[in-house]
Amino acid sequence: MVSTAKSPGRFITIEGIEGVGKSTNLSFVANELRRAGHAVVETREPGGTALGERIRDLLLSPNTRIGPLAELLLMFAARATHLDEVINPALSSGKWVVCDRFTDASHAYQGGGRGLPGTTISTLASLVQGDLRPDLTLLLDAPLRVSAERQAGRGHRDRFEQEPAEFFGRVRQAYLDLAAGDPARVRLIDANRPLTNVEEDIRRALAELSYKS
Repeated sequence: MVSTAKSPGRFITIEGIEGVGKSTNLSFVANELRRAGHAVVETREPGGTALGERIRDLLLSPNTRIGPLAELLLMFAARATHLDEVINPALSSGKWVVCDRFTDASHAYQGGGRGLPGTTISTLASLVQGDLRPDLTLLLDAPLRVSAERQAGRGHRDRFEQEPAEFFGRVRQAYLDLAAGDPARVRLIDANRPLTNVEEDIRRALAELSYKS
């Protein structure tokens, strides 16, 4: 990858259903960017700030009962704080931000999974983030069977991870629809392969983004 340390900040998001390796690949992306000479901020949603992490705990607790619309509004409340305190300041200072989930996750989980209208989500997105969109979204995709197998070894399951396979089927399809509708931004990556193959696809996508900078 060509070093462009003086170029403007870029916003990269990593998306996908549970068990596709987002955390592992987020670290890989951040390390690749640092090797290219960029200052990098790693963060996640919901979360990334003191308030956001408190909202995250509420949303993920298996004991919390939250309706679909309330869930969506809490996601965007956390996102508004995240943008104000972390993402926008980092981008303005020329840093590259790598985020585990962003608004695509709201379209996939609260839209596809919960059945909320896409127009409702888009309206909130416009209010909260304005014109900001990720420069690159890495969508890690794997069959539901693979996702379930990878989650099987986990002891504690959060509120989302306890949802049935039908829910994740809708979430996955919503993600695939997003990728099909915005192929210039959303890079679909087959995560059901050896990690080295996944990393090579990610490295190629990052190189293309660097050349555009």
